[in-house]
Amino acid sequence: MSSTAPAPLALPHDRLAGALAALAARLGPRGVVTDPAAMAPYLIEPRGLYAGAAPAILRPATTAEVADCVATCAEAGLALVPQSGNTGLVGGQVPFGALLLSLERLDKVRAVDATDLTLTVEAGVTLHAARAAAEAADCLFPLSIASEGTCRIGGNLATNAGGTAVLRYGNMRELTLGLEVVLADGRVWNGLSRLRKDNTGYDLKDLFVGSEGTLGIITAAVLRLFPKSRSRTTFLAGLADPHAVLAFLRRLRAAGGDAVTGFEMMPRFGMETVLAHMPGAVRALAGDHAFFALAELTSTRRDDDLPALAEAVLAEAFAAGEVEDAVIAASEAQSEALWKLREDLSEAQKFEGGSIKHDVSVPVSRVADFVVTASRLCAAHMPGVRVCAFGHVGDGNIHFNLSQPVGMEKAAFLARWEEFNRLVHDHVAALGGSISAEHGIGLLKREELVRYKDEVALDLMAALKAALDPKGLLNPGKVLTPSSRAARSS
Repeated sequence: MSSTAPAPLALPHDRLAGALAALAARLGPRGVVTDPAAMAPYLIEPRGLYAGAAPAILRPATTAEVADCVATCAEAGLALVPQSGNTGLVGGQVPFGALLLSLERLDKVRAVDATDLTLTVEAGVTLHAARAAAEAADCLFPLSIASEGTCRIGGNLATNAGGTAVLRYGNMRELTLGLEVVLADGRVWNGLSRLRKDNTGYDLKDLFVGSEGTLGIITAAVLRLFPKSRSRTTFLAGLADPHAVLAFLRRLRAAGGDAVTGFEMMPRFGMETVLAHMPGAVRALAGDHAFFALAELTSTRRDDDLPALAEAVLAEAFAAGEVEDAVIAASEAQSEALWKLREDLSEAQKFEGGSIKHDVSVPVSRVADFVVTASRLCAAHMPGVRVCAFGHVGDGNIHFNLSQPVGMEKAAFLARWEEFNRLVHDHVAALGGSISAEHGIGLLKREELVRYKDEVALDLMAALKAALDPKGLLNPGKVLTPSSRAARSS
């Protein structure tokens, strides 16, 4: 891994006891958790890379209670780590001696407006509940990720989540109009604006989206909604290589325009892994293909003939030698089955042993070059390593994952994480890409950020952290550390 767990924070116990007593009186019996068994699920992140520790879990139920927690801890000099659904993949939500502040009880849908096309929700609302609230108003909230049943809006905002529909609708930053944020001193910034245009100074919300709880704690948000799709066509194509995938994407976008809502790539190894390990997975194409492209067209018009559009584009792609075989879903059930092949891939990889994962992005035009070259570099570095490069080709975000060679010990493989980081991330940087596309920095990529981020950008980030959290009490040690600039210059 790029970052090992830091040494536990030493909190001032005299002030800690007083603060917890005051907060227990304010938050009630459900608001402060100290039982080790009840705390355990909050302290381990999903992949088991980090196991944290905390003296207590704070569980406020309102923004005012969050503000009380933050103000009390700020006065006592106690560090806080905010957490929403604990589905993050870079360790940003894990405490190492700090108090953990869970936002799961802030779970109210405050307002839905089908005319403004806005949804106002609290940070503890699950993504599934947010999408359901939009659906009930005959609208669409388009963020779509595999963990939607457990991830929460606060975490989606804190990591600027992406998912499968970024190609059409943008990531979480583009889907957000306003925020409510508890600042490091306990004050509440009410920026819950529903305006599409507001040029009255700096756009403060963008400071907090993607900041992973290091600048303030997001408690609510105004999210953008869209007209609900009335027609949908999903299809899966088999292709020979990533360059054919990219050519097919260009062809589809030229014909479909904004109707192209999703475009995902999977390699043969990924598809075979899903088919081998995931219940209910069904092979959709009979032939053997090195890569697969899963595409979706949607429209707000019921009479748009999307299947005909898909057939026409596929016919052209067949003639051009880009597509080897394809299937178009003939029903909603078939569409869901095709998407399940893609959505189950991350889970299926667990059955193949250790996995070294890279969440990267490059310009869309360089996706094929990246996948081909990075795969070659990794295969040369470790014979037998199994590359699983998949993801959101339409926005340049590739999950470049490596499964251990058959027969190799998992621990021995994961110990080589740093070596593969250099191969993959150096190539990403050479192509003008990013080492984190949608998972954030957290703890896992903290040193990688220092290595690859522009020096002036690091200075600006450190200045923002110092200005908004001068005591360094919000999610300490994540994204940036006081030593980050020194580490870069050494």
